[in-house]
Amino acid sequence: MLAVTCVYAGLALAAVGLLSLLKPLRFLGVRSRLRALGVLAGGALFVVVGGSLPAEEVRVARPESRLDEFAPVYQFSERHVARVEAPPVRVFSAIRSVTADEILLFRTLTWIRRFGRPGPESILSAPEKRPLLDVATATSFLLLAEEPDREIVIGTLVLAPSGFRPRDRPTPDDFKRLSAPGFAKASMNFRVEPDGRGGSNVVTETRVFATDAASRRRFAAYWRVIYPGSALIRRMWLRAVRRRAEGSAPETGEQE
Repeated sequence: MLAVTCVYAGLALAAVGLLSLLKPLRFLGVRSRLRALGVLAGGALFVVVGGSLPAEEVRVARPESRLDEFAPVYQFSERHVARVEAPPVRVFSAIRSVTADEILLFRTLTWIRRFGRPGPESILSAPEKRPLLDVATATSFLLLAEEPDREIVIGTLVLAPSGFRPRDRPTPDDFKRLSAPGFAKASMNFRVEPDGRGGSNVVTETRVFATDAASRRRFAAYWRVIYPGSALIRRMWLRAVRRRAEGSAPETGEQE
């Protein structure tokens, strides 16, 4: 989080400096264009430092989930939890059924992520009515494991060497064994546990493992920029799962 904070503080400073080059923002203490240049340079330095801070490697001491099986070592992660007033069977069905339009801000954030450009069907350009996990596993994601009413794990490559093309559709074992330099692989799960009171606790976690130091540095800069949007999507995704599982009317997303 320190690295992400550093990057976004730098972006904010750089924006202030850039605007102050056009017209000094005196109410922020930037009283000249020369000072604006200093603020802009300081912001750029913060972004560079935040993007280059080393990412600590985490190892799972004792596997407790299918995600642990596929991502026992990782350098980047996010984890979000929600309590749902519904039994695991209904919650898991909701996880499997939620569409992009039920996830608040999903279309806006993915539109920004792809810079407004249209593209083929994918998790970043999902059809209105098709379950989002089905879209993911039919395109760039691989279904790694599924235990009905308990856990589902999907994975994808988020970084690969230039020109890399797999010969065939990879298998979960291929994904697990991949360790050649130049790759970063992301694993994401939804895990449901009964809460003992008739409801459920739902966890979604994303882990990314970069296979070498150069890939780790490259992915770190990207991760620290997209992290806030990614975290917001995950939280809104859990909110959509809760609404569907508890029987509320689906919450429609905004149109592009």
